[in-house]
Amino acid sequence: MPAPERTPSPTQRPPTVPAFVLGELRRLIGIGELVPGQPLRQEDLAARLGVSRVPVREALNTLETEGHVVHEPHYGYRVTELSLTDLLEVYRLRQLLEAEAVRATIALGGTHVLADLRAAGAEVELAHTAGDLLTMNEANRRFHFVLVTSSGLPRLERILRALWDSTEAYRRLYYEEPGNRARALHEHAGIVDAFAAGDAELVIRLLDEHRGHATTVLGALLPQ
Repeated sequence: MPAPERTPSPTQRPPTVPAFVLGELRRLIGIGELVPGQPLRQEDLAARLGVSRVPVREALNTLETEGHVVHEPHYGYRVTELSLTDLLEVYRLRQLLEAEAVRATIALGGTHVLADLRAAGAEVELAHTAGDLLTMNEANRRFHFVLVTSSGLPRLERILRALWDSTEAYRRLYYEEPGNRARALHEHAGIVDAFAAGDAELVIRLLDEHRGHATTVLGALLPQ
């Protein structure tokens, strides 16, 4: 029996219909309700979300530029297949950009950043303990973006958010294994300690190792 669809409450719903549709399609791909390779029929998606085909078409165009879906002439849209080549490219870009974000964040200082990092790490751990993978993934995102949003580099942040969005399906696959979730908690703790010490280069190295373990695990699961 398929998992029930989770529609945002009125207080959560984005202010415009196109934003709502785009956010929902991103979410459905990220949690695996729309699986890699699945054809996407605009009329079916419009009926599912209770909207017209126009915002669905706009959302699919945006998702294509982000790499979530591909469009084939005469066949239409489908969810992008997962591939190791794609993942490695995105993580290489993240490696370069996140290093700059960490250096900028630590240079700016601010005790609230460390507090936010610890709070997000605690949320990840609570979700892991509860076995709530969706909440854990959302908390994991908040943890990593504490280091980015505090950098004072808004353009860099926007690029990183797009890169992060494009690999939600990979993280879902990675978090299916309990050992990977437990390792992520351990690696987060090391990152927090390095940040507390003000050691930017150690934070960067630990983030590289954090991503490296994920790509090693996923490399064994994905097409080469």
